[in-house]
Amino acid sequence: MRTKVTLVLIFLNAALFIFIFKFERPWRRDAEAKETKRRVLGPEASDIRSIEVTSSVSGGSFALERRRDTWFLTQPFEWPANLHAASALVHDLQLLEHESAFPVADLGKSGLSLADYGIDLEKPKLKVAFSSIDPASPASIARSTTVLLLGDTTKDGRRLYLLSPDRERVHVVKRSFADTLTTPLDQLRADTLLAVRVFEARSLTVQTAGNTNARVRIRRDGTRWRFETPLIAAASTTAMEVVIKELNGLRAKSFPATPPATLPSSSPTMRVTLEGNGVTETLFIGDPVPAAGTAPAAATAEYYGQLESRTAVFTVAIPVELFRALGNAHETLRERRILDFDPAQVTAVALSSPAQPRQPPITLQRLEPPAGQTAGAAPAWQIVVRSDGTQGPQTLPAERAAVLRLLDRLSLLTAEKFQSDEPKAADLEDWGFNRPLREVTITLAGAAAPLVLRLGTDASRTTLFARAGTPGDPGNSIVQVRPEIERDLDLSPLAWRDRAVSDPLPASARIAAVKITEIDSKRVLFESPVEAGQPPSAALATVVTALRALRAKDFLPGGFTEKITAAGDDRPWRLLLETTIALPGPAGAELLAVRPLHLSERLGGALQYAGSKELDVVFTLEQPLVDALWTLAYGARDPGPPPAPKQ
Repeated sequence: MRTKVTLVLIFLNAALFIFIFKFERPWRRDAEAKETKRRVLGPEASDIRSIEVTSSVSGGSFALERRRDTWFLTQPFEWPANLHAASALVHDLQLLEHESAFPVADLGKSGLSLADYGIDLEKPKLKVAFSSIDPASPASIARSTTVLLLGDTTKDGRRLYLLSPDRERVHVVKRSFADTLTTPLDQLRADTLLAVRVFEARSLTVQTAGNTNARVRIRRDGTRWRFETPLIAAASTTAMEVVIKELNGLRAKSFPATPPATLPSSSPTMRVTLEGNGVTETLFIGDPVPAAGTAPAAATAEYYGQLESRTAVFTVAIPVELFRALGNAHETLRERRILDFDPAQVTAVALSSPAQPRQPPITLQRLEPPAGQTAGAAPAWQIVVRSDGTQGPQTLPAERAAVLRLLDRLSLLTAEKFQSDEPKAADLEDWGFNRPLREVTITLAGAAAPLVLRLGTDASRTTLFARAGTPGDPGNSIVQVRPEIERDLDLSPLAWRDRAVSDPLPASARIAAVKITEIDSKRVLFESPVEAGQPPSAALATVVTALRALRAKDFLPGGFTEKITAAGDDRPWRLLLETTIALPGPAGAELLAVRPLHLSERLGGALQYAGSKELDVVFTLEQPLVDALWTLAYGARDPGPPPAPKQ
């Protein structure tokens, strides 16, 4: 039984093989032959290298040539071609099909000629000639030229007549083929001028006529840019990327039939060169294109232009801001940040004033985290104050937020104006650098030398100048900076002191009561217990929260005094704030302690002084605490807002 099944299967397979070989293969060959017969062109169009279209009617003649993988216009001018338009033309030639065809030899039988179909052998309306590499050539370099002549359209206007390359047949093809051949030049040419992109750009060179800094060259150095001429300085990476992207966005607007008397390449107003990976592109910008009549100020201006190694003259619309930036590249593309450092790498900042020799310098020093501290925790800072030599340096905890704010402002300090890159001795004296107003030394982890910022000012103290360098090299560039930076470089240790007035209360301690008393009259303005588990009023809650970890807005020099200088007068303390603190004691009992704090009256709505004999300190209160104390002490007597006016 199994043998019979096997024999049957073998017989069926043999029958199927005979059917495929004898019948299906001829069907496929016939279909392929029929498809091939519909193609107007054969192997001669397999590798097209040049195309020339001649039109005797529309005047839209042009020539294309492929160089490696890029297509170029060679007529009517030398210019890169639009890759998509050139590829579409090649594709249409290679896949050109007819809907019907008839032999030229049969035309005489019906009394017709090629002229009746609009095909003129001497002066055709539209002629396309292309050359290809012959695939049959052993060297694959022999070129053959193929010519197609186009005639009139059919009566329905949807097809046209085409004479075969051997001039033996007339093909009827789709009208769209002629539309492809008559593509306007502005669509056939590439409109980009400078194609070197930001990521591949290696240098930018700008040469301008009639400028003292006529040649500016900026070269990429790793991830940054640096000037090579006319000065040695850092260039702004952001500004460079913006300029290169705007240069990539320039387009050839038109190709005038009559070029200007002075070619842009012979006498350029500006010459811009972009160098990339093995590619160098140069744009010559010539004279402005004369405007027709009086036009309002625009964001762009039109200039004549040329590209290096190309004779074609074109017009290009250049944004006014881009032209101005290129014309003053030595300033507009320069890095305006004065100090280049990462605030996270700073280990110390020293502040001093050589112009004030009696003012002791201070150092803000980052502390190493203690052993066992969680990695990545915010480091603490301390103040190191050096005395006159009679005693050693003193240290105080520093306000971390204030130090970080200073580092951010220093890292973002920018030049308002580039004053000089070659200052003379007289200039340095006039600008206050013989004895700088401030000297900031920034020590960085792992750096060979610290950064030094020196600030000077003129005799009128109206302009602040900056100079950045190292201890051994003060730097050549002098720039103007905003005067506000001087206020950020306070030499008083109190400006950098940790704003915590005392250690915060432990979690087990609680504030049991708050009392506010007028010192002179002994009158109690406010007194209230703070019951555990019962929410206090909003003002009392603000006071309790602030007193648990009391912080100062600013510290005053010196220790506690019985009078406070306020508004130009020496005034006694006005109020006494007493805080009762409950601490856990033995056997569940609580130990009570009273912490007094002297207060001045509220001055100007935002200022109120506080002093502690116990801590020997005078400071100003933060605004939320000032408002809350006013509500507790005088809220009952506040008349509220004025009544609304009667209608």
